[in-house]
This record gives sequence, C-alpha cells and structure tokens, in this order.
Amino acid sequence: MERKTPLYDIHTELGGKIVPFGGYLLPIQYTGIIEEHMAVREKAGIFDVSHMGEVQLSGPDALRCVNHLCSNDFTNLAVGRARYTTMLNNDGGVIDDFLVYCLDKERYWLVVNASNRAKDVEWITRNIVGDIVAEDVSDSIGQVALQGPRSREIIAKLTPEADIPQKYFAFTEKASIGGLQCLLSRTGYTGSFGYEIYCKAADTPALWRKLLEAGAEYGLVPCALGARDTLRLEASMPLYGHEIDEHISPPEAGLEFAVKMSKPDFIGKAALTAKGEPSLARVGLRITGRGIARDGNEVYAGERRIGAVTSGTHLPYMKGAYAMAIVEKGFSAAGTALTVDIRGRRVEAEVVPMPFYSSPM
Repeated sequence: MERKTPLYDIHTELGGKIVPFGGYLLPIQYTGIIEEHMAVREKAGIFDVSHMGEVQLSGPDALRCVNHLCSNDFTNLAVGRARYTTMLNNDGGVIDDFLVYCLDKERYWLVVNASNRAKDVEWITRNIVGDIVAEDVSDSIGQVALQGPRSREIIAKLTPEADIPQKYFAFTEKASIGGLQCLLSRTGYTGSFGYEIYCKAADTPALWRKLLEAGAEYGLVPCALGARDTLRLEASMPLYGHEIDEHISPPEAGLEFAVKMSKPDFIGKAALTAKGEPSLARVGLRITGRGIARDGNEVYAGERRIGAVTSGTHLPYMKGAYAMAIVEKGFSAAGTALTVDIRGRRVEAEVVPMPFYSSPM
C-alpha cells in the first residue's frame, strides 16, 4: 500500500492528479506538465520531494564508512558541502545514486531514492565498517525543492542572508526559513538554479505555504513529477532504473566523475578494475525524424542494433524530441547519425552533446 507524504492533503487541495510513485501517492501534475516545466525554466516552481529517503551515518568512523560504501571520495568534503556519488554492488553495478551531506566530520546524510530506500538501508546496514551508527531518519523529515531563476529572491524574503548558501552543492544545516528551522541546500534535480530544503516532517505543510506565499509575486507555481522528469531529462541527469541500475556501471552511464579509482578501496572497485574500459556509453539523441523516442526503444546504426533508449520525450524548453540512450561506445561521437525504432518505424536521430539544457548554477 502506497504511503502519503506530509503534503498529501495540500496536493489534493490544489487539484494535483495523484499517482503511485516510489511507494508513495504523489501528484503527476497540477495545471499541466509544460506550464510547470516552463515556470521552472523562466520563473520558479516548488516540488514535494518528501518521498526521498535520508540515512544518517554517525560516529568516529563515519568518513571511513562513507568512503567504503560509495564510489566517490569524501576525504576532502568540507562541513556544509554535499557531493554526488554512486553506491555499487560487488559486480560494479549501481545500487543507487545520491547526494552525501557532510553535517560534521562524524555525521553524514545519504539522501537516497525513494524506491531504493529499503534496499539501500539493508545494503548499508550489512556493509558498515568501523564505529558508526546507521539510522534511517526518512520518516521524520520532509523535503521541498524550490527551483528556478527567481528562487534566490523568494528565499531571500524568508531567510537571513547569513543562512543562504552561496555556492552550488553548499548548504546551511540550521537555516531559518520563515521562522522554521531547515537544512537549506543549493542543489536540485532540474538543471535550473534552486534549492532543496529539509525540515521536520510536521513542519513541511507550513514551509510549503510560506514559500508559495512569498513566491506569488515571482510567478512561483506548484510543480509535480511530470515536470520533474522532463526537467531532469532536459538537463541530461540520470534517473535510477533508466540510465543506471544494478547492471549498468557508472563509466557506462557517463558518471566517471563520481568514481575515484585512486581511493584505496570501495565496494565495487575490484569489479570495475576487472571490467576495464567500458564498451558502452550514455549518449544524448536529438530526434530529427517525426516521432518521440521512449524508454526501451531500440537504437540502430544502419541495420545493426547498437543499444536502447533509456529516457525520451518532447522537451518543452528545447522545443523538440530528445532522448538519452545506452549504446556501443563506437557510435557515441557527437554528430553520429542513428535511427530509433519507434513502434516498428525507424526514425532518424543524431547524437548530440549533453546536457541538452544548461544554466548558471
């Protein structure tokens, strides 16, 4: 049975179309995906992301444990900064991808994907090293994402300047937002400037209403899962279960930056070493023919099947059909002409650089 986030009643009050997602009941859209997408690109949008999970690692060996569990290196991660990573299985496949927050040198947050929460907690608990405590604190925390170029002005109306993080992937653990104590993070999953805000679960409805009220003059609108997906695809951000999973390694998904082979060891390192250079690559595709590529559509070079689409749709800001795909590496160069099988019809496509959309962060 699906669960409800602390904002469920507000979603129904605002007319959100509710669907099951990641074990929760969440809105897929409010007024419309295109309208919500464009609000985030041009003004601001607010998302309920309280379904995300938070796992806290605390104790004298917290850093050692994070470095053991994760592929990235957190040795030089300063207090008040976050870093993206993957967490691998023993075969080098991706169990999950997430942000790690350094609250202090003996306390880290792993913000995991909702659908992977139980799996992640089980894996972490089974593989902890050293003197630490691993605690799933997800149910006590609500999370709201405020995204878009006007987000800075909205936050400034509610938050003392000293509490507002100025750098990308920086955060303030105890920021005051409209009088509510929150963790305010300069991060997001849309490709636009914005913040992700964590607070007590019980405070989430009040936080949402304060932000909506403060943002009214800047065009802030409620946004939902549909726009969140088109925005992350436009920014060429991977989605677990699509661009990455337990059978796709980070190098194959173009996530080499999140893997530090120079670390003494981490789970999955030996498998990645044994695999050597990847034979597959994640690529961006612009659909030049008529059609929209979807997850699972086969990709061809001539008559040779070379891979498959992992995510695809029409992107509102880019005004065209785009996709990401995992293909044989020899066909990953920008400008390569390919075709995509869309409902039995071969449609022309071209490999293009990623991200499709980018903005100053």
